[in-house]
Amino acid sequence: MEPAARHDAIVALLRLEASGGMVSFERLVAVALYSPGLGYYASDRVRVGKGEGADFTTAAALGPMFGQLIAGAARSLVGNTQTHALVEVGAEPGQTHYAGVASEFVELRTFRFGATPDFPAHSVFVANELLDAQPFHRFLFQGGVWRELGVRVDGSALTVEPLSDYSTPLAAGFARSLPVAEDGWIIDAPLAAEALLTKLLTASWSGAVILLDYGKTIAQCLESSPAGTARAYRNHQLNGMMLENLGSQDLTCHVLWDRLEPVLIAAGFQNVRLDRQEAFFVKFAATEMERIAMSGDPEATGRLRALTHPAHFGAKFQVLHGIRP
Repeated sequence: MEPAARHDAIVALLRLEASGGMVSFERLVAVALYSPGLGYYASDRVRVGKGEGADFTTAAALGPMFGQLIAGAARSLVGNTQTHALVEVGAEPGQTHYAGVASEFVELRTFRFGATPDFPAHSVFVANELLDAQPFHRFLFQGGVWRELGVRVDGSALTVEPLSDYSTPLAAGFARSLPVAEDGWIIDAPLAAEALLTKLLTASWSGAVILLDYGKTIAQCLESSPAGTARAYRNHQLNGMMLENLGSQDLTCHVLWDRLEPVLIAAGFQNVRLDRQEAFFVKFAATEMERIAMSGDPEATGRLRALTHPAHFGAKFQVLHGIRP
């Protein structure tokens, strides 16, 4: 389907469910990303990589090295990985970065976006940029209160406006928990990521969780991101035109780490920590890093640098991790 037709079809769906011509921003993102047959993550197109037609690059796209480092970290966290399954959630089509380390685990289970994963009794749950791919609410501080933003879909062009009321009790509770900010400040909240993570951790499996993503705390958002953290990605270009090309571009925002850490703790995980990606691999995959660095392979060492150097993925991404006995 051509991008223009996909966009129009998504807008038509939103108009059918609009109340007073409005939908919440969260609902627009949910349909644009996950509507069957139309949503950005509901298609089999190539999204990740440096090649033509891809939209963005992730650490996992750097190939087998990523899998080697994750396997090394898993050994540090759980000990004998031969008794654990490696469960990847939110996998992109065609990526095989864990294939080379599959023999180090009792099995490898891979689940695409939207699939319902199941976890063996002993698992290492890994998700790379799964949480930032979830729908998010937008809130605007206006007139002394936080108001939820929606999108008007009944006109010739989509426009962002405050809703007359919060879209859900969850959104209302989040807004009322926020501190006072400067008028006009925006905060983006992927509350769906919290719900998804809670669901994934409900089953009584033991092992480790390794969540790689980019994010901030609420305090950091209210200190340095007055326009919010939401943006669109298309053709490796970051843009703020989130109401255009619906279904044909990624819509994302920073996860809120201080909302996610309690989810792990409530699910019984211990030693829950948030590290920069650089620090995480140094702490838990040092042996693999040293082997790669000493290999004499310029391509391999270049990829390692991209994964760990603060100027590349090393500081831009963080890792939330913990273990459950």
